[in-house]
Amino acid sequence: MESIQLEREIHSRYQSVLERVEAAASRAGRNPADVRMVVVTKTHPVELIRAVLQAGALHLGENYAEEAVSKKLALESPSGVNWHMIGHIQSRKAATVVEHFDWVHSLDSLKLANRLNRFAIERGRRVPLLLECNVSGEESKFGWPAWVEANWEALLKPFAQVLELAAVEVRGLMTMAPFLPDPEQARPYFQRLKRLQGYLAERLPQSNWAELSMGMSADYEVAIEEGATWVRIGTAITGSRAL
Repeated sequence: MESIQLEREIHSRYQSVLERVEAAASRAGRNPADVRMVVVTKTHPVELIRAVLQAGALHLGENYAEEAVSKKLALESPSGVNWHMIGHIQSRKAATVVEHFDWVHSLDSLKLANRLNRFAIERGRRVPLLLECNVSGEESKFGWPAWVEANWEALLKPFAQVLELAAVEVRGLMTMAPFLPDPEQARPYFQRLKRLQGYLAERLPQSNWAELSMGMSADYEVAIEEGATWVRIGTAITGSRAL
């Protein structure tokens, strides 16, 4: 696809999603400015990412550390752009994540928290992150086990240990709803994460739990209606994923 045509298509999709984000926030009585969009660019080439940035995106989401680093270097780290790690992080990639990402959405273990903290201390920075919670019980999904609300008390000790770390800053929670044919079917999972947010804000008030990263291309409007502050949008903007 020629670059001009690509830029036009990406710009059109980006603006369409922005309008739908604003409409969903308004329906829920929320300020649209309180909802930010991470454009998921994993597996896509640098040329497409340039078109995404040209459309006005400020937040890029990647799942794989090394792939993201090569893109970041090729783009020469444009100013004002934040890179978000949204995929599962292998422990051996923790140093790379701390060096190259502005946000982590996928903190799913105390072991990983300790490694991120160690490398963040070495680099003299604090890493804003979200605790990834599995609210569906799907075995294919990563995250802290949070699908049985009666068991939430078991999360308090490890979460409190994460909060004690000096160089990571917990800002809230992240989840992935199951892939369902009807976006409305995802609503209970977003509602569960919202309830968990309230539970943690009451039980662990030493942290700010304000952020909720939930909702993707198929269900982001429902997620916004249920309180999402970050939505992670891929195919609705970038088109089919490159193989």
